[in-house]
Formats: sequence, structure tokens, C-alpha cells
Amino acid sequence: MGRGGIGFNLFFRRDIWSTHEPRRNHSLLGSRPFSGKRNPPYVAAQAAGAIGASALLRYLFPADILLGATMPAGSEMQSFILEVFLMFFLMLVVLNVSTGAKEKGITAAIAIGCVVGLEAMFAGPITGASMNPIRSFAPALVSGHLEHIWIYLTAPFVGAFLAVPAHHLMYKEQ
Repeated sequence: MGRGGIGFNLFFRRDIWSTHEPRRNHSLLGSRPFSGKRNPPYVAAQAAGAIGASALLRYLFPADILLGATMPAGSEMQSFILEVFLMFFLMLVVLNVSTGAKEKGITAAIAIGCVVGLEAMFAGPITGASMNPIRSFAPALVSGHLEHIWIYLTAPFVGAFLAVPAHHLMYKEQ
């Protein structure tokens, strides 16, 4: 599930652990007990949905050559580093609001939504502010613009994995 799925699950189900997005799930595996067996079906479903949506856009808007593909405005390294930081901060917020008593409630969705919104406003013009590998992969695959996809397939995982030890350092048990 994407950002909307987090908000939906937190608002209606009051459960952040029912949100399944690949890079977030992989980092959650390192932060608390989380069944890795549940992850592949959700990754496959998100990939199929994203590719299907991109194919539909290709059909509906044949003149649009990028189909929403995420493209860096600056250098590849600039975009890679910024995408790592974007995911690092987003994952840090997700980990913070998904532990302990803060796990339940609408405030978690508000906090996550604010981070996503601010990151999109700040980094959107520079990197496209993908923050989700499949969100970038599907339009790139369907449009054939795969030249920068490595940024958006690797940076979110690096940022999410870096956030786990940072979270543990911040909340070390004394």
C-alpha cells in the first residue's frame, strides 16, 4: 500500500502494521517482529497494480511519453542522496509513530502525511520525491524510460535500512 493506504489503515483500522509497502516492510523486519512470509504477496500485488495503472495511462494518454516516470532534475548522485534522506526521515517517523502507545490513532496518519507532503513539496522539483520503488518502477517500465531507475529502486531501501539503527539509537533502553 502506498501513502494513502497508511492513512486509510490508520484512520479506519487504527493499525499501522497492516500497511504493506516493500521498502517499509523490509526495514520493519529489522525493527520489530514482522513476518517476512507476508511480504511477497503484497509486493506482487502492488507491482501488478502499479504496472496495470501505468498501462492504462499509456492507453488513455498516448501522447504523454513519460507517464509520470520519476526523473531527476539535477545529477543522479544528487537525486540518490536526497532520496536516501527522504526515505530515512519518512521511515524514522513511521517507526516513531508505530511503536508503543502511539501505534494506535489518527495522529500517526497525520504525522506521516505531513512528512510525505513536506518532502514532496521540498524535493519533488529536484528528484520527483518518489519514496516508493514500485511507484517509480511501473511508469518507467511501461514508458521505456529506465535510464535513472536505479536511483529510485535503491535509495528508498538504503534510507529505510539506515532509519532502523537510528531509531534504535534514539530510543535505546536504559
